[in-house]
Amino acid sequence: MDTKKSQNESVMPLPLNRKEQICSRCIYDRSVPSITFDDDGVCNYCRMVDDLVEEYQTGKPEGERRIQEIIAKIKEDGKGKKYDCVIGLSGGTDSSYMVHWAIQNGLRPLAVHYDNTWNTAIATENIRKVLTKLNVDLFTLVVNNKEADDIFRSFFLADVPEIDASTDLALAETMYRAASQHNVKYILEGHSFLAEGISPLGKNYFDGKYIESIHRMFGRLPLKTYPLMTFSKFIKWTAFKKIQKIRPLWYIKYDKESARSFLEKEFGWEYYGGHHLENRMTAFNHSYYFPKKFHVDYRNNTLSASVRIGNMSRDEAIDEYYNKPPYLEPELLSYFKKRLGLTDAEFDEVMNRPPKYWTEYPTYKKRFELLRPFFHVLMKARLVPHSFYMKYCFPIEK
Repeated sequence: MDTKKSQNESVMPLPLNRKEQICSRCIYDRSVPSITFDDDGVCNYCRMVDDLVEEYQTGKPEGERRIQEIIAKIKEDGKGKKYDCVIGLSGGTDSSYMVHWAIQNGLRPLAVHYDNTWNTAIATENIRKVLTKLNVDLFTLVVNNKEADDIFRSFFLADVPEIDASTDLALAETMYRAASQHNVKYILEGHSFLAEGISPLGKNYFDGKYIESIHRMFGRLPLKTYPLMTFSKFIKWTAFKKIQKIRPLWYIKYDKESARSFLEKEFGWEYYGGHHLENRMTAFNHSYYFPKKFHVDYRNNTLSASVRIGNMSRDEAIDEYYNKPPYLEPELLSYFKKRLGLTDAEFDEVMNRPPKYWTEYPTYKKRFELLRPFFHVLMKARLVPHSFYMKYCFPIEK
């Protein structure tokens, strides 16, 4: 990642009349980190998707056969236990559908939710509706709201993009804790690389040391309730407890639009307006913070994914991305400032400062790279996700 780029340099998607190269298959352009194009003008991220489809046989009979083998193994290992798997649940489309899918396939999941206290009412109600009808138990870890806000405030003051990284890592740690507590060896994640796209390499990074170091520099409260995943805990869950992470949607035919329609009809589930908008902090991050401070619009991930799978034409996606701003919930900025105790002047000062990036703060990244052979073994054993191995264990090209 280029840490020397100023706020106004070429991280902003360029206007189409500039004739900068855009992938001939999706809408990624030259502003995307580590992007390359082949002789046909197709970007390396589209080729990554092709490689994953081939590797996992996504949506093909062989992919279905493989996931059924995994299901049989989960059931076998779960005999005599109350639950045979855990599923992280946010109230969004993919995780809600994942719970339904597990029940349909005869699994006995425990739903797991990390509450950073910024959930929308819609997401909270979606969780209730789905779990009540499916009769699935819920394990929730609620962090102290002042503590959660102090972590968010620290990342904001640090001028880095990953303001919501603490949520993603905490959910992972919470799922591991729940699995360990109930002696469950499998975590099912509702992630689809076809529906969500491939996050560009180098744009985002987070780990426990990154979160801890930034909070130590800018925070005001001790971390007492936040479930921080340190390196030692990560090794404990994966190498010693051998808790596997499975992403069933990488194997099966899955369409987010169809899943959403099904959830609405079957559970009275309600759509929250867009990808990542089920949580107000995540919504602030994607709708305002990224575009305004870093000149990066992550809608190109999901829009490119929609184009690749044929749910949207490339022209429609280009028009949406370049000509229509991200949706910003009314009063969200006021809510953000109030929760984090920021005056208008303090907020504006941070937003107008040059960005910083994860390479300027302590992380575990070099350690992950050094231990790449070890993590390759864990990846092959499904103890760490393929995406973790690719993004964390190799140097990022600048």
